[in-house]
Amino acid sequence: MAEFIYIDNSNLTIEGMRLSAVNNKKAKNLKDAMDNKIFDQNFRIDFGKLYSFLAGDENQEVGRCMFFGSTPPVTDSIWQMAKKAGFEVITQKRNVANKEKQVDTGLVGHMIRDAYKNVNLEKDVITIVSGDADFTTNVKMLVDDGYNVEVAFWGHCAQSLKDASNKFINLDPHLGHLTY
Repeated sequence: MAEFIYIDNSNLTIEGMRLSAVNNKKAKNLKDAMDNKIFDQNFRIDFGKLYSFLAGDENQEVGRCMFFGSTPPVTDSIWQMAKKAGFEVITQKRNVANKEKQVDTGLVGHMIRDAYKNVNLEKDVITIVSGDADFTTNVKMLVDDGYNVEVAFWGHCAQSLKDASNKFINLDPHLGHLTY
């Protein structure tokens, strides 16, 4: 059995910053954090721990582990840390309005291509780390075609995405373990 893992870094980090703000009493609850744009600016994912958590035990084969996001500033070391932890990093430039574009579609494109070219339908697991409802249609399509698709994300993941997957892995109880 092999794991094929696809991570939406911005979605994971932004929503993790909100959850951390609630846990650290900077926001009353997630609605408060979202409505008032409250984030824990000290929140940081430990990429080595994230990789180990997602890839499972040492006997688990990793078919592919991809990390998607926007091109960071030259001084940002986040992508080097992700590469060092074992992720294949894919970055996209932001548009002229400084909005993230092409990240979600890039993730979906790689995931779908891998599913139909590299994933063993009977044995392998596709894991998407995002809570964005935009992924629901693609996850449902893969599940309908017989693939084992898991979604790993914070508990406030879009319900439609949870429902479309074979399994939802709630990262909330692991927040302290996955950060530094």
